[in-house]
Amino acid sequence: MKLAIFATATLTAAFAAMPAQAAQPVTGRWATVDGKAIVQIAPCGGDVCGRIEKIVKPTPGRPHTDIKNPDPALRSKPLVGLALLSGFEDAGDHWKGTIYDPESGKSYTSKLTRNGNGTLKVQGCIAFFCKTQTWTPVR
Repeated sequence: MKLAIFATATLTAAFAAMPAQAAQPVTGRWATVDGKAIVQIAPCGGDVCGRIEKIVKPTPGRPHTDIKNPDPALRSKPLVGLALLSGFEDAGDHWKGTIYDPESGKSYTSKLTRNGNGTLKVQGCIAFFCKTQTWTPVR
């Protein structure tokens, strides 16, 4: 009985002393899918956020403002500088936060994960329906 208690206590202490797995860093400059824009991901407060740094391939006929924003007062805000990623926190093997889609004006629960080839897997989800994009690093 004493041996079982000792073994349990030893294993508990060993697991408590192990460092938690941290997600790989996602900070830097990233080209969105199809290279439409460059997003700068950086620390902001205690979280990680991402803003549009540059529009590379503008959508023909679409103004360079956040015209789909649900708040009419923000529809004239320029897309450059717009926060797409907000509140991202290290969740072990990935980052969790919120992504804003200026094409629809909607925000989604999001997950960021570094792929082995250096790209960034970006997921936006509603419940268990997710859409995934792959962003590439910009040097």
